[in-house]
Amino acid sequence: MQQDAAPTDSISVMHKRTELYDQHVALGARMTGFAGYHMPVQYTGIRAEHMAVRQAAGLFDVSHMGEVFVMGPHAHAFVQNLVTNDINRLTNGRALYTVMCNESGGIIDDLLVYRLREDAYMLVINAANIASDYAWMESSNPMGALLHNTSDFIALLALQGPHALSIMQAVTDIPVQDIPYYHFVRPDPGTFFGCDKAIISRTGYTGEAGVEIYVEREAAPRVWDAIMEAGRPHGLQPAGLGARDTLRLEAGYCLYGNELSEQTNPYEARLGWVTKLAKGPFIGRAALKEVKKQRPARLLVGLVLEQRGIPRSGYPILDSKGNAVGTVTSGSLSPVLAKGIALGYVANDKAYTAPGTMLNIDLRGKAVPARVVKPPFTSG
Repeated sequence: MQQDAAPTDSISVMHKRTELYDQHVALGARMTGFAGYHMPVQYTGIRAEHMAVRQAAGLFDVSHMGEVFVMGPHAHAFVQNLVTNDINRLTNGRALYTVMCNESGGIIDDLLVYRLREDAYMLVINAANIASDYAWMESSNPMGALLHNTSDFIALLALQGPHALSIMQAVTDIPVQDIPYYHFVRPDPGTFFGCDKAIISRTGYTGEAGVEIYVEREAAPRVWDAIMEAGRPHGLQPAGLGARDTLRLEAGYCLYGNELSEQTNPYEARLGWVTKLAKGPFIGRAALKEVKKQRPARLLVGLVLEQRGIPRSGYPILDSKGNAVGTVTSGSLSPVLAKGIALGYVANDKAYTAPGTMLNIDLRGKAVPARVVKPPFTSG
């Protein structure tokens, strides 16, 4: 989640700017076109920003993400039917990760569901999918829930890293250290940088502790500047989409458009844990029940190169005899391991999926040994 696709190097087409565009330019960011926005791909460098998040803290502008509010007496029924996870687990102030599927069990998007009240939810969706996701929601709403696409009016900042909570505590009286993981608070109107509405959420997509901060667009520069100032003694650095991608890959998190798509089902993506068949009817349930019964034909695995090299999306995964058994979906150099790492789909056979198994990745005609591991890629 929370990435959509690799950023492009071209910004020749018209793109929207987030409220933090001037901050990014002033900090020397290299801007790029991404999901219809001018976004910072890096400031000082991807590796430096990646390691800042792992060792201290990084601040991301992810205001391009989408937010859809579901309101009214039919809100619960709508969301429960839309997603694979069971929102009956939620109480006010809690969030969960899930996916929404088509009738064939293919993943339309991965998303977060926030329960604001019994009759009010916020769905956070991937930036490149906002239009198609919202259209799908509108077409999947026979119960008549009230849907509001507020994506253009909300700014989202992600403060991540071992020092993130201490930095956040320096800019608010809310005891952020006490917010449990995947819970959130809504400050009283006017008490958080003058915002009428804000959410501070203990979520993130880097594999580190931290918060995600939803505010009115106009408040984003005030919040960004205050956090950057408070974080200076803690080693806080601004971080761009490049580091965001290497961090989520190193954590073993899926990226829509790479690991996830409408040609992918949750079981092969190892997202059975967010697929609650027992909760009752939801879109795609019948197809997913059959997939689980028959076992998926392929499975997502993590791979660490045993020699120098950087795997990339689309590279073939080979067995010991050179036969293709899968394909890399995401790959990069892990700054923590200083080794090439990858996620990819392989045939669902223990000969290819068991941790410790040796396979090969075809790096432009060279078969480079790669060991199957269970993410996150933090050791070994």
